[in-house]
Amino acid sequence: MNYLRILFPAAALVALAALTACQPKSATPVDHSPPVATVNGVPITRDFYDFYIKGITGGKAPADLTAEQRNQALDNLIRARLVGAQATKDGIDKSGDTAYLVELSRLNVLEQTVQERYLKDRKPTEEELRAEYQTQLTAMPKTEYHARHILVATEPFAQRIIERLDKGEKFDALAKAESMDSSKNNGGDLGWFTPSRMVPEFAGAVVALKPGEYTHKPVQTQFGWHVIQLMETRQVTPPSFEQVRQRLEQVVEAKKFRQYTDELEHNAKIEKFLDYPGPKAASTAPATPAAPAASAAPPAATPAAAASPPPSAPAPAKNVHAELKARPLSGGGKVAWWRRALTARRHSCA
Repeated sequence: MNYLRILFPAAALVALAALTACQPKSATPVDHSPPVATVNGVPITRDFYDFYIKGITGGKAPADLTAEQRNQALDNLIRARLVGAQATKDGIDKSGDTAYLVELSRLNVLEQTVQERYLKDRKPTEEELRAEYQTQLTAMPKTEYHARHILVATEPFAQRIIERLDKGEKFDALAKAESMDSSKNNGGDLGWFTPSRMVPEFAGAVVALKPGEYTHKPVQTQFGWHVIQLMETRQVTPPSFEQVRQRLEQVVEAKKFRQYTDELEHNAKIEKFLDYPGPKAASTAPATPAAPAASAAPPAATPAAAASPPPSAPAPAKNVHAELKARPLSGGGKVAWWRRALTARRHSCA
């Protein structure tokens, strides 16, 4: 592998710079290893450099790289220090989102480290894994559904689609001609899915259908109005224990660490002030909640449909197909949007 290709791009370099330069002096680990370089008198130590190399190469040592690659990595750290020092001088480390991003990264790194240390001597036993496997099997959906849909902007337009289906027009042809969703190219086909992967309103409508049937009333979600046809169903074949063993280990470890953090929370004095009166809503604000952002978790309730062009006008295409399949939260996963913004892990925050 050419590791030069995975050294920091500009955006990640700035993130590392903020991370390495914006922490208080007391947070800097004691490091007596000799310097590999100094930047305005501040050393970049051998241990810090080795740690950086290990992080960007998946565990390689500097000796495993070419001289050119080692020098390029060092140049990146030097640039990061320079940019970080300038950021501190300009007060960027204490301004707005940057300060929050640095603090969130610090907390995330510390949490990850505490979790690793806590779980080091608490590995899941075979009995715990088997018990978790049975728990997961019990909660697992028993049926998968294969459906297609037609997404339009308004309820009257959706009702007219249903009337055209009643008169014998083909579902796939109507989807290709009228649907706003990108699945229109496949005749509205959404493939196989379990109800838990869909927003509740859509899932409920699908489950109520028999194979071959379509909804005779439009179904509203935050994406618009749907006409849905259930094509077929099949029984879900659960994976074997060995197939999901690694995932079960992650789930059991996540539950153990959650119990530990529950204890910390129980023994702490915590006061919450989240439920405070917000700004007075404008008189024109809709009575129902606004549609959530695409990156948010699946909504618990259906918001009102947004203003749309009249049915006679061609509606803009939407990438609803993927969004309909809501992403389940992974147990114990700590990856978040603010962590993905920082490609350098644990460079100076631990």
